[in-house]
Amino acid sequence: MSAPSAALQRLRLRTELRKARTRAGLTQRQVAAKMEWSSSKLIRIEAGEVGISVNDLRPLLAAYGITESRRVEPLLDLARNSRKMPFSEYRDLFGKEFLQYLAFESSASIIRQFNSLQLPGLLQTEEYGRAIMRSYDSSAAEETLDRYVEARLLRQELLMSDEGSQLFFILDESVIRRQVGGRGVMRAQLERLAELAVRPRINILILPFSAGAHAGMQGPFTHFEFEADEMPDSMYVENPRGDSYTSSDPEETGRYLERFWDLEDLCIKDGVPDLLRRVAERLEEGSDDLVVLLNQADSTQNR
Repeated sequence: MSAPSAALQRLRLRTELRKARTRAGLTQRQVAAKMEWSSSKLIRIEAGEVGISVNDLRPLLAAYGITESRRVEPLLDLARNSRKMPFSEYRDLFGKEFLQYLAFESSASIIRQFNSLQLPGLLQTEEYGRAIMRSYDSSAAEETLDRYVEARLLRQELLMSDEGSQLFFILDESVIRRQVGGRGVMRAQLERLAELAVRPRINILILPFSAGAHAGMQGPFTHFEFEADEMPDSMYVENPRGDSYTSSDPEETGRYLERFWDLEDLCIKDGVPDLLRRVAERLEEGSDDLVVLLNQADSTQNR
C-alpha cells in the first residue's frame, strides 16, 4: 500500500490538533497566548493552510497535555510528512479555498461532483480548459493561462491509473451541449469524455433536460470521502460570483451527499459512452444547434 499523501496527512494532523485543543478546554486565543504566537498562526495551522514544524508541534502538544511518546511520535510523523502540499507552487494563482479543494481531491477515496455549467477540471481537454479560462479573463497574459492549464493537466494524473479514487461525475445536459471553444474543440472534448467513461474508476452520468427542475439548479458542488476513519467527509461549493468554501460539518456534508444521490436517480447511467459519441457527431452536423435550427426556420419562411 502506498504512503498517504502529504495533503491527507496534513488534514489528519489538523483534525487531531483541533480535537486535542477542544479536549484541553482551550480557545485558539488562549493557546496562541500560551505559545506566544499570533492568533492567525494557530488559525492557519488548524485550517490546514500551512504546515507546522516539529519544533513548534512539540510544545503545542505539551500545552494540550500530550506528552506520552506513543501519542506524540505519530503526530510528529504527520507533521514531517505534510510539509510539501500538492500544487503549492501555484499559490499565486489559486485562493486558499481552492488549494484546500486540491488537497481534498488528491487525497479522497471517493469524489462525487455535480456540474451544471461546465465540465469539471479533471475531465477537461487542454483546448476546452484554455477556452474556459480565456472566457473568464480575456486580458490574461498567455503565460498565466499556460500555468492554469499546466496545473489542470497535473491534476488529471488522478485519472491515469486503474487503481485509486472512485470518481463520480454528474453532468447536466447543458454541459455536453454547450460549444465551448467551437465545434472542433467540443467534439474532441466529447470524444475524450467517451473514452474516460469506460474506465473502471470513472463514472460519468448525464442529467437530461427532461428531468425538469432539480436540486442541482442551486449550483455545482463536490463531495469527498476519505479512507481514513478519522477523516470526516468534506465538501466544496462555489457560486457564480466565484465565492467558494469548504466544510467538514457532518450535517452539511450529509445533506450534499443526499442531494448527489437524488440527482443520480434522475440521471442517464447506461450507454453513456455511445451517447457522448452520438452528441459529438450531431454537433459536427449542426443538427442540434439552436442557431442553425433558427436559421433553417427563417430560410423556410422566406421561400
